[in-house]
Amino acid sequence: EACRAARVPLFVDAAQSLGRADVPGGWSFLAGSAHKWGGPAGVGVLAVRKGTRWRSPLPDDEREGRRVPGFENVPSIVAAAAALEAYRADMAADAPRLSALVDRIRAEVPRSVPDVEVVGDPVRRLPHLVTFSCLYVEGEALLTELDRLGFAVSSGSSCTADTLRPSHVLEAMGVLTHGNVRVSLPRGADAAQVDRFLAVLPGAVERLRETMRAAGR
Repeated sequence: EACRAARVPLFVDAAQSLGRADVPGGWSFLAGSAHKWGGPAGVGVLAVRKGTRWRSPLPDDEREGRRVPGFENVPSIVAAAAALEAYRADMAADAPRLSALVDRIRAEVPRSVPDVEVVGDPVRRLPHLVTFSCLYVEGEALLTELDRLGFAVSSGSSCTADTLRPSHVLEAMGVLTHGNVRVSLPRGADAAQVDRFLAVLPGAVERLRETMRAAGR
């Protein structure tokens, strides 16, 4: 509403929420990434609300209304749309189930691992995501250890996951950035997988902390 009143376009990065939750209206531009909802990797979505002024930063030609160069990848676009429809069809039933699993992670991790901060609002959040930070542990080392144990997780915000730098998003929130872990539950995640993750996490953190203590760090 503030953007509309000031006549400022609002860009919404909905990469994590499309197909997982209803996206509030009011946006001028909406971006998404198909692989987040089970579509083909490499397909991005940019929705421009009718009446919003926009000029593509890409080189243009006479085709596609000067929006993009060349031609669209129609098969991948159709596959992305079909995958999004399938995700949205299951959203009403799947979101509460995943949200309950995330609630369990949010509650159990601080109980089983000392010196941990769970990040983000416990209620106003996406149903499948949880982030927590562990003191006295390097995030990349913890990711490697969890990968060895069979869990693919990330560190920091998704837009900085490959930079090996602290997340500017977490820094702006004023929360702990050291030893950060971001868990994204896939659509088929179940309670048994979460139980196993919660079972191996305390030992993984303690082993890494012991290594750092032994190294005098």
